[in-house]
Amino acid sequence: MNDWTILELGGETVRTREQQGRLAGALYFVMALIGPIGLMVVPGRVFVAGDAAATAQNLRDSEGLMRLGIASELVHQILCIFLLLALYQLFEPVSRGLARQLVVLGALVSVPIVFLNVLNDIAALTIAAGPATLAAFEPTQLDALAYLFLRLHAHGLEIASIFWGLWLFPFALLILRSGFIPRPLGYLLMLAGTGYLAKAFTTLTLPGLSGYVSPIAGWLSFGEIPIIFWLLIRGARPDGGAPAERQPFASP
Repeated sequence: MNDWTILELGGETVRTREQQGRLAGALYFVMALIGPIGLMVVPGRVFVAGDAAATAQNLRDSEGLMRLGIASELVHQILCIFLLLALYQLFEPVSRGLARQLVVLGALVSVPIVFLNVLNDIAALTIAAGPATLAAFEPTQLDALAYLFLRLHAHGLEIASIFWGLWLFPFALLILRSGFIPRPLGYLLMLAGTGYLAKAFTTLTLPGLSGYVSPIAGWLSFGEIPIIFWLLIRGARPDGGAPAERQPFASP
């Protein structure tokens, strides 16, 4: 029997620790692929800083791209829920309290923020199209409103990123205590969480410093990447690379 075996205990299907870790890694990896579409690629193609008319024209010319970005954000957050549940099952034996913090900060707060924030993109698309119900507004006013809603969407993501940073701290502590994932990955997650928080804080409250802090924070956020590949490739195994002690996990 190897570490990939699905065991039956008392009629209940359970997973080994390594398999549970790889499941979390697979969800994390797909999230990392999908997320940048709506969070970076689409805004970079559509939004023109300081030019409402050009931004509104891009919205009209790229409706399909915008809707792809919306779909990306929604799917990304749905996957986030299942990722956090998988991580909870993996780390609950380590510390139930920290595992609960991980779920609350990583899903219960940030996911609703992002879902509601998508309404700003939908509003921008609707306004840029200039439906008959908005005929009372001048075209330049409609362009300005569409631009405003895209700005609000960007700020909404900054608010959500506060929790994208906060949840990494209980995640990091769980790794440090676990014994089945290398400790340096936990320290990297702390750096990534610090980067998310620093960028969000300066962008929302000290925008004059954002130009200095954001590049550093962006590099720090890359500290989240190694744990994705460790979980995907190795699962939950000790530093030495030997298979982890077989510990069952109930299937969700």
